[in-house]
Amino acid sequence: MTRAWTLPMSFLLCGSVVAGLILRENPEGGVATLLLFVLLAGAHSPLVFPRSIGAEEARRRSALDGRPVVFWRPGCKYCLRLRARLGRDAHRLHWVDIWRDPAGAATVRAVNDGDETVPTVFVAGRPHVNPEPAWVRSQLPPPE
Repeated sequence: MTRAWTLPMSFLLCGSVVAGLILRENPEGGVATLLLFVLLAGAHSPLVFPRSIGAEEARRRSALDGRPVVFWRPGCKYCLRLRARLGRDAHRLHWVDIWRDPAGAATVRAVNDGDETVPTVFVAGRPHVNPEPAWVRSQLPPPE
């Protein structure tokens, strides 16, 4: 759990230090710098992703409803890109944080020659590494 928050907390800590140094000379610049680092911390935190579930539960749910399973990890710019470009449709997928779920990490390593390359999206049991967001959206079953 703490590993997922290392990068966002680093952004906040560094941003606070840098903003403190800038505040002495330029108050507006210091506030803007702090705001930038807070936004970066938020974007790289698990908070911007839908709630993660375990790999086994995601497979079970996917078998029932046909929705893709996305294996991701906090701090991954490609995962963030996928999440942002999916918009509201992101909540229609099953998300597995490989840093929280060892079975999810093992699944990703098994299909990526031992690497934890994310996002890895499983559609109908077949893995797709770093697919285009438009393609992922096209794989979603029609809304009910």
